[in-house]
This record gives sequence, C-alpha cells and structure tokens, in this order.
Amino acid sequence: MDSLSTDVGFDVQVIRDQFPILHQKVNGYPLAYFDNAATTQKPIAVIESIGRYYANDNSNIHRGNHTLAERATSSFEESRIAVQNFINAPEKEEVIFTKGTSEGINLVASTFGRQILKPGDEVLISGMEHHSNIVPWQLICKEKGATLQVISVTDTGELDMASFQSLLSEKTKIVSVAFASNALGTINPVKEIIEQSHAVGARVLLDAAQAMAHLEVDVKKLNCDFLAFSGHKMYGPTGVGVLYGKRKLLESMPPYQGGGEMIKEVSFSGTTYAEIPYKFEAGTPNIADVIALKEAINFINKYGKSSIHAHETSLLRHATQLLRNVPNVDLYADIENKVSVISFTLKNMHPFDAGMLLDSRGIAVRTGHHCTQPLMSHFGIEGTIRASFSIYNTLEEIDRLAEVVHSISKRR
Repeated sequence: MDSLSTDVGFDVQVIRDQFPILHQKVNGYPLAYFDNAATTQKPIAVIESIGRYYANDNSNIHRGNHTLAERATSSFEESRIAVQNFINAPEKEEVIFTKGTSEGINLVASTFGRQILKPGDEVLISGMEHHSNIVPWQLICKEKGATLQVISVTDTGELDMASFQSLLSEKTKIVSVAFASNALGTINPVKEIIEQSHAVGARVLLDAAQAMAHLEVDVKKLNCDFLAFSGHKMYGPTGVGVLYGKRKLLESMPPYQGGGEMIKEVSFSGTTYAEIPYKFEAGTPNIADVIALKEAINFINKYGKSSIHAHETSLLRHATQLLRNVPNVDLYADIENKVSVISFTLKNMHPFDAGMLLDSRGIAVRTGHHCTQPLMSHFGIEGTIRASFSIYNTLEEIDRLAEVVHSISKRR
C-alpha cells in the first residue's frame, strides 16, 4: 500500500485527477483539503454539467413548450429521479428541491410545525445539532407555545439515549436530529430514534447533511418522515439541496412560499395550489445546479458508498492514531462509530491561530464552533480544529497534517 492508497479497491490518484481544484499550491505547498464537512470539492463532471446547461439548454422549466425548455425540464426531472433512487424514496414526487439542508428544515418547521404544534406540545432535538436544526424549532415553538426539549450529549460525544427516552412522551410531536454530527462526526442511532418516536406518535426529521456522502441512506428502511440534505456536501454544487417527505404529510402541509410554479390557478378571490412536489418549489429554481446534482450522485454511485466509507475510515483511524500521540492535543468524540471527522484542540493555542498556521503550510481545516455553539459550551470550549476527510484525501496528506500539528503544539 503506497502513501496515497488505503487498499479499498480504487486508485485515489485516478479520483484526484477528476478534481481540478486539488492540483494547486497554497502558500507554496501542495493543497491538502480537509474542510470536507463544510463543503466537498467538485469533480469535473459536475463542473462541466453546469457549463453545458448554460451553453446549450439555458431556459426556464416546466412552463415552456419550445425545445430548450423541454430539454431543460427533462434534465431537471431526471435529477429528481436520480435523487429518488439514491435515497430509495417510494415516489419521485416526495423529492423537493431546496437551497440546502437549512431551507429543508425551515420548510418543515414553518409548514408542518406551524400546522400541528399547539401550547403544551414538545419538539425534541439533540445537544449536538447544527444551528440550522435548532433555530427554526426555537422560532416555531415560540410562535406556537410549544416547548423545545434537548437530548443530552455524553462526555464521549455520543447521544445519551437514556436522556432521549426520558424526554420522549406523548407530548412529543416532532423529533429532529442529525444523522451524523458535523462537529464531531458521531453517527447517531437514528433507526432506533425513529422507531421509538413513532411509538408515541411523533414525526421524525433527519438532518442528513453529513451522512449523504458517507453512509447508506434508505428512507424506506429508516421509515423517517422527513429527511433533508445539501448537494454541496456530496460533491455537488452549492445552493441546491433536497427535502424528502412522505406523500401523506407533504400533501397535508400548506405551501412554504407563494409565487410561480407552485400554483394551479390564481384569481383575486383565491388560489389553488399545484400538486407535490411543485407546491413547495415556488419561482424559478436553481436549474443548472439541480441538473448537476445528478452528476454528483453518479460519481458517488460509481465508487460506492461502502468503498468510500472504508477509505475515509482508514484515513480517520490513521489521523486519530497520529494525533493521539501529539503533545497538548485533546481529541473530541474519540469513538469508533463516526463519519470521517476528527475534532481537536491544542492546549496552548486558540483554534483560529492553529488554523492559520496550518493554512500557511497549505493545509485547509475548519476552526471555530462549527455552527454548534451549544455543543462547544457542553465541552467548555470556544471551538475546535476540525479536519474532515473525503474520497480524494490520502495517507500522505494525513501525515503532513500530523507533522504540522506536532510542530505547532510545541509553541507557547
């Protein structure tokens, strides 16, 4: 096994050759990109898809009957079917295109949450949620007089399932949790959470932003009621995401926004709405990037999530082993059941300073609270240094990371 490979059945160099951005120097050093939990880089197939749409097919969709409109509409709807197959949704109409995970969660909170919540009801989230899965629920709970309950996080960075079970009751109407933590990498027992939530009549939304590029996500097997994710965290473009919802629930929900596309008939005396999914897709969508999302899905399917996850897990274990032995390093969620995220601090240095020093050596990491301020408060820290790995990262890059962290760990 060479310094690039992790012996998982694909050649990492062949994969890296598909990502133009990786072939550059930053501050005189080869780029080592470890900010994948924030956004992954894009293969050339995704990049070319965007250009191809604007060069050949640029037109609005669904409402035109000329050739460009028909080609654009066909490509747009092909992406919907690709997503349906990717998550094993029963129907393509259950796939709604959004701007990203945040909009998907806001859509559910503002429609389904506003529709069903009343004073005395409870919404249950966890202590490791991204702000996008906290703030929308705070807003709707305040509006409706409901209470937001929070599942505790253990000192090892896992959900406290005893806390979950103690909070879950017939008052619980919605449970909204991360499939995997963006700050720690922890994979949560979402199947168990869904089953127990359904037993008390609660509906479940999964924030799958950190799961889609790494883990098998099958909405039929999970039996989740809603699932939201972002294209840009799975090799796709920014500004496009997906909300999956069960047909029965989507049909019962009021529109999220008004405008073109989401209507059947409009008059000054009243409006009737389009069928799902169009009821929730007001206005001209992000056509080019939705079309390119299909190419990102094709890229993942080509190599297979099991192989991708195995490669990333090898990188994570290698990084964990090396960083455990670095003086003044504290690791968070040093556990087995994770996606490829390693989050750590240096006793003698603020995370921002460490991030700048790593960047000076061409190593891109994320520093700060990672939009999980309550989780950082739980650990009594301002933030962490987060390195997150993807299909195109290598053992050699991990060695560079550990070497630079070791050198800066000695600074006073």
